[in-house]
Amino acid sequence: MTDRPGLDFSFSGLKTHTRNLIQKHRGDDVLPNEQTILDICAGFQEAVVDTLVIKCRRAVVAAGMKTLVIAGGVSANTRLRDKLKVALGKEGVDVFYARHEFCTDNGAMIAYAGCQRMLAGERNPMVITATPRWPMDQLNVPSGKIKSQESV
Repeated sequence: MTDRPGLDFSFSGLKTHTRNLIQKHRGDDVLPNEQTILDICAGFQEAVVDTLVIKCRRAVVAAGMKTLVIAGGVSANTRLRDKLKVALGKEGVDVFYARHEFCTDNGAMIAYAGCQRMLAGERNPMVITATPRWPMDQLNVPSGKIKSQESV
């Protein structure tokens, strides 16, 4: 991913490679020794961090920004923080993070934002009606928008 231009990335290939590497070192259903496990974990982390640093650098340069905010659980990773500081420092970019205790899954941040909106008086009833086993012929869509099985 680090050699590919642009900002898109995926870690599915890395996850598959890591799984295959672990299987290779297992042998006869025996887990690898502790050092091998630590080496695999460190290699996985380095690959992810390197990709994120390169993509973040490209993003701020492309956008002409001088500030980057890292949020969510990944923002607690000290290796990522160290490498972003070095790489983006060279570009004159300031990187900001929440305190470690707030570097959690984004669900907590979404809940906090919802709480703040509620405290500000915003309300939304969010009524959702579930329709189990909803037949396709009862969908309310413009004619011709759903292809029949024969035309697919």
